[in-house]
Amino acid sequence: MNNSPQYKVRVTKDHLVFSAAHFITFNGNICERIHGHNWRVAAELTGPLDENGYVFDFIALRDQLQKTVDSLDHRVLLPTKHHLIEVSEDNDEVQATFAKRRWVFPKEDCILLPIENTTAELIAHWIGQQLIPVIGSYASSQIELLQIEVEENFGQWAICQLELPQT
Repeated sequence: MNNSPQYKVRVTKDHLVFSAAHFITFNGNICERIHGHNWRVAAELTGPLDENGYVFDFIALRDQLQKTVDSLDHRVLLPTKHHLIEVSEDNDEVQATFAKRRWVFPKEDCILLPIENTTAELIAHWIGQQLIPVIGSYASSQIELLQIEVEENFGQWAICQLELPQT
């Protein structure tokens, strides 16, 4: 039995929120109406203590998470890897189509995410992917696990855990 302590740091703040519209597909061919949420985000890192006695710099984690959240705020989130939703863009507009439905948005109002569907789970994964380079840029970082939580509605959280490769 291993009695070694396990350490984690967790960041969640009142300002780590974004308001964004989306729509998802489910049950194969059902596409819900476009709607919005006030999403909340939290991040947790698991790993050993470094020479300073901490897992990771809270401020660096908070700042990168804030930058990522800010990029999503007041946007329409569109998936670019969905097999039934076609997303195209030109100089000024983004068009999304699903079967006979068509949406056109100002380009500046959209975030095109390289995900299959704009579910809270896949948004959490995408946010985690944005944090990995920052985590890896700290030479002393030996983070083993990154957990991102996205709350799409009060009390409804999606959680994505990403194991980080050890160097």
